Amino acid sequence: MHPAYILFGLFFLLIFAGVPIAAALGLAGTVVIAIAGLGIMAVPTSVYTGMAKYPLLAIPMFVLAGAIFDRSGVAARLLRFTTAIIGQGRGSLATITILVAMIIGGISGSGPACTAAVGGVMVAAMLKAGYPPPFAATVTAAAGSTDILIPPSVAFIIYSVLVPSATVPALFAAGIGPGILACVMLIIPAILLSLYYNFGAAQSREPRPKLWQSFKEAFWALMAPIVILGGLRTGWFTPTEAAVMAVFYGLFVGLCIYRSLTFRDIFELLVESAETSAVILIVVALASVFAWASSTLGIVDPIAKGLVELGGGELGVIMVIMLFLVIVGMFLDGISIFLIFLPLFVPVAENFQWDLVWFGVLMTYNIALGQFTPPMAVNLMVSCRLTGSPMEATVRWVFWFLISMFVGLVLIIFYPPIALWIPKTLGFM
Repeated sequence: MHPAYILFGLFFLLIFAGVPIAAALGLAGTVVIAIAGLGIMAVPTSVYTGMAKYPLLAIPMFVLAGAIFDRSGVAARLLRFTTAIIGQGRGSLATITILVAMIIGGISGSGPACTAAVGGVMVAAMLKAGYPPPFAATVTAAAGSTDILIPPSVAFIIYSVLVPSATVPALFAAGIGPGILACVMLIIPAILLSLYYNFGAAQSREPRPKLWQSFKEAFWALMAPIVILGGLRTGWFTPTEAAVMAVFYGLFVGLCIYRSLTFRDIFELLVESAETSAVILIVVALASVFAWASSTLGIVDPIAKGLVELGGGELGVIMVIMLFLVIVGMFLDGISIFLIFLPLFVPVAENFQWDLVWFGVLMTYNIALGQFTPPMAVNLMVSCRLTGSPMEATVRWVFWFLISMFVGLVLIIFYPPIALWIPKTLGFM
């Protein structure tokens, strides 16, 4: 039997057996390396080289920055500000949830973290206003999925490490347009479903917060994405240094402006962020063993060549890849998808001369879809836990949000400037 069948077969067998993704990747790669006689010392070497990359230092910093802003009460202040703009009534809280998640996405960089931060504030408000728990869970999870498109994004950092020609600043800038488009595509079904089922009608009797007062409260939170992207654009700091600046900015806001953080909170946040970052980097490290095994065995080239020779030309190939990623995204997390399948897809993209920044945005958009698509649906797991709703009860609502976001994906495929105009205008490409 060819080692390629053992590699992928063992990996998916372990996944369906309930083995954690990181362990499944590492075990499958190690077993094949041993069977093929590639040298067992390649395992620790691959683990080390997988993590020993300077841009990955940004991940724990952005995770910590997101946790700091979450604990500082940013979501509650953004809720009041967006409510003052949009007002109360049917569908307003669902729309506000999506907008708040988009803004927090400019701080945290992690979909599940954003879902937890936004859901902690918005879920109770939506349930109180009469939204059904499954619908509230769906909206919150879908809103959190836009987080990996809005810079800073952990997914974009991983992509840049694997595809060095796509720089982090270019990817961050390229994510802005598709991130806003994804939010718009989510707001459309949120409003239409709320109007049809009369969700949030009881809220219309509540007074609207004062605009100027709520803006002053949310000002420092709104400035965070501007500080990060502005510093990158002016060259004041690199993406990794931008992550550190985000942490110090968050500490300044939490300790000096909002005064909602204590030193005990900071200790807890450091522990929490270290645990989250360790999970991400363990996946990166052990997936490197899998990636090394697949490339050394010569699996990549035949598959890439087969994709290029598919019928339908460029459009047919890109649609096959996108459909494949949507299906895989139901079962795997985004980082694992990048580490496993990028070595297969990048040669295809280069053969058709696709822009690798644009291609990275498309892949990340697909991963965003997967974050609230059952059965994996990491964001949906978080929001269902917050609402107390079973995941199967959300399927009837998830369908409409997926269809709408998929339309956004098609728009980016057919009109690349949605992703590429901003990085080209800012001089990142």
